[in-house]
Amino acid sequence: MTRRVRRKVAKKGKDDAVSLSYLEIEVEDLGLERNGNVDWTSLPDDTVIQLFSCLNYRDRASLSSTCKTWRVLGASQCLWSSLDLRAHKFDTATATSLASRCVYLQKLRFRGAESADAIIHLQAKNLREISGDYCRKITDATLSVIVARHEALESLQLGPDFCERITGDAIKAVALCCPKLKKLRLSGIKDVYADAINALAKHCPNLVDVGFLDCLNVDEAALENVSSVRFLSVAGTSNMKWDVVSQLWHKLPKLIGLDVSRTDIGSAAISRLLSSSLSLKVLCALNCPVREEETSISTTKTNGKLLLALFSDIFRELSSLFAKTSNKGRNVFLDWRCSKNKDKNLNEIMTWLEWILSHTLLRTAESNPQGLDNFWLKQGAALLLSLMQSSQVDVQERAATGLATFVVIDDENASIDRGRAEAVMRDGGIRLLLNLAKSWHEGLQSEAAKALANLSVNANVAKAVAEEGGINILAALARSMNRLVAEEAAGGLWNLSVGEEHKAAIAEAGGVKALVDLIFKWSSGGDGVLERAAGALANLAADDKCSMEVAIAGGVHALVMLARNCKFEGVQEQAARALANLASHGDSNSNNAAVGQEAGALEALVQLTRSPHEGVRQEAAGALWNLSFDDRNREAIAAAGGVEALVTLAQSCSNASPGLQERAAGALWGLSVSEANSIAIGREGGVAPLIALARSDTEDVHETAAGALWNLAFNHSNALRIVEEGGVPALVHLCSSSLSKMARFMAALALAYMFDGRIDEFAPMSSSSESTSKSVSLDGARRMALKHIEAFIRTFSNPQAFAAAAASSAPAALAQVTEKARIQEAGHLRCSGAEIGRFVSMLRNSSSILKACAAFALLQFTIPGGRHAVHHASLMQGGGAARVLRAAAAAATSPIEAKIFARIVLRNLEHHHQVEPSI
Repeated sequence: MTRRVRRKVAKKGKDDAVSLSYLEIEVEDLGLERNGNVDWTSLPDDTVIQLFSCLNYRDRASLSSTCKTWRVLGASQCLWSSLDLRAHKFDTATATSLASRCVYLQKLRFRGAESADAIIHLQAKNLREISGDYCRKITDATLSVIVARHEALESLQLGPDFCERITGDAIKAVALCCPKLKKLRLSGIKDVYADAINALAKHCPNLVDVGFLDCLNVDEAALENVSSVRFLSVAGTSNMKWDVVSQLWHKLPKLIGLDVSRTDIGSAAISRLLSSSLSLKVLCALNCPVREEETSISTTKTNGKLLLALFSDIFRELSSLFAKTSNKGRNVFLDWRCSKNKDKNLNEIMTWLEWILSHTLLRTAESNPQGLDNFWLKQGAALLLSLMQSSQVDVQERAATGLATFVVIDDENASIDRGRAEAVMRDGGIRLLLNLAKSWHEGLQSEAAKALANLSVNANVAKAVAEEGGINILAALARSMNRLVAEEAAGGLWNLSVGEEHKAAIAEAGGVKALVDLIFKWSSGGDGVLERAAGALANLAADDKCSMEVAIAGGVHALVMLARNCKFEGVQEQAARALANLASHGDSNSNNAAVGQEAGALEALVQLTRSPHEGVRQEAAGALWNLSFDDRNREAIAAAGGVEALVTLAQSCSNASPGLQERAAGALWGLSVSEANSIAIGREGGVAPLIALARSDTEDVHETAAGALWNLAFNHSNALRIVEEGGVPALVHLCSSSLSKMARFMAALALAYMFDGRIDEFAPMSSSSESTSKSVSLDGARRMALKHIEAFIRTFSNPQAFAAAAASSAPAALAQVTEKARIQEAGHLRCSGAEIGRFVSMLRNSSSILKACAAFALLQFTIPGGRHAVHHASLMQGGGAARVLRAAAAAATSPIEAKIFARIVLRNLEHHHQVEPSI
């Protein structure tokens, strides 16, 4: 039996326009081969048109160029009845190229003044609806020309941002040129004067929906003359004379819905309007501070008319519009949409309510007034989610934008309200947003992605987004040719990538490649998308495995390109942070060396340390710090002017954030591993700022400053500079008072370097009095230093354990001492042969304190399990350290700490001797 179906087919009529009709066909007659090879160009015309209707305009145009048949079908009237140009560059040239397709265009959405100027070149004389945003620069002249060329216009909406340069003169032009006008909604007009409103009343007899939103002044009396109006909104408009309003507007014979939200209307005016108007059914007064401070109005005193306010149960109030209210509640909008209600007036009211509620909720979320937490949690979030399911695309967009906005409580620090975010999640908002993100409407895609990005700052919401498949959806959107969509999707991936548990999933979804491609695609003119893409890559690069994915995808080249060429501080900061994270994995991958070898990378990072923006300087210094762990990078940074730049940075950051201070000192620490760089740092004036940073109140800064001073003190000239610049008291303070064991350890080692006797050999000689003064100064500093080194060593000694270890060489006794003495972080330090040799030589020093310090340091460097312990053991074995250690352990004059620590180091060397060295 042959199954028969009904399907739409396209027929060409007059002027080769394609119309749709129905034809009954047999399935077998489709003519498609069953071997799986389909000739797409032979598809039925109606199928092609249906496919085209699911694509954005860019893709439609691309497919239309495939063949002559598709070019004809791609120009079909039904595909070009509506056009959304907000995400595209729309200028005169673009408009001219589209003109042939737009003969039957009826609906147009645009963005910005340039697009407005180009509209007339579309030659779409049958245009019925125009909607524009970002209209601040649109002038009276531009708007007047637009309406003069489109006399069939029925709907004009400009907003929600303010139309600052449009005056009442343009409104008069609209009235004179568009007699069929039914809907006029304008935002932010400074003065809507009487003549303009009277012109609308006189020349636009069909005008039923008027909105003057967020205006500075509207002539209340003149609005009484617009007798055709059924829906009126003055939401957010200031300077309204409410006594005049309450005495006149109730006379409007057809007024059904009135919106006075976000105004200073009071209870008396609301009461008079509700009681006096014979036609009014709905009055919306959301977020009216004056009204909300007064006693509540009971709707029973206003003839059952509907009043929507923050203090009322909005869903229940809306349910009262319907004859059957038992099953409405929070599903009132959904039930209405799904019903087969034939009440035209009710449908008009609900459609209008969706629009004005979405507008007011978004504006309220943007201003974020105090005291609305309870409203958002109990009703606001649910209202926005309900509006997201509207059949009006602009309502859906505003609701999604509202969700993205109302959860943010501190945009500067990306802080969101946990309760609001989780309220969205509890009410099924994540699934709704993901469904919107999968829409073919690019406007919905971008706003849904923005909401998902903001909500995902909350870890619980981020987990829900990932579990619902959001990572795959956002990764797909990041590949969009629409910059706005790609930008918001990249923002979503940025926030999700904060969670360690999401990084691998983003990589598996192709997110790394998509983010890198975004940087190349929008390398110029897309600061927002570049910052988000670089920020997401920075988070991903912090993971070892993902960092390799970033490098494989070309991320090193992309990020260096941003660091070199982009002038926007947000992009520079995230690019530098990403490079820092790529270089942070040490020996586990080759990314550190790869970044250093990328042409211009080190020069760009050095240059960024001079940025006027602290965040950029901080991340650039952090990147140079990490890169300096590679020997070749260290010398290349110096050759690129890194020493001078970082010393200058350290000199300027005494009052900067702890993060910048830590990284500036850390970068100098890394560079100073090289003796040549260490000497250069001292010569350039790097000692004084490092001493200043050593006095910081932050222990992370203590560590990096102490580490840098330790390296610098190895050189006798620098050691003397540290003494002369007052560094001894600063290091003594660190050694005795820092909360960081690592900072105290390195401060002690720096002091030991300075006073192991070498500084005396190289101290400059001058007049005898000056020489005596220097000698006294050095002696005093030495005594202070040795006293605190001794005190530091003793904090790691246990008298009972030392006594047991002295009496016995049993492993358990030595292990007990080791456990007490261990500084965990010291295992990450890597010393050169010269440094190890200096500590070994220090074991022969006449000072018992320095002997103990040297033995303690060698213990830290050789404890089994330390990252570089095998390397250090190899250096010691090759330099004959065992003999010196045995002598120190056996010397009668050695303090007990030196003896016990030396014995432990000998055991460590024996342990490492049995292990295959891996240097």
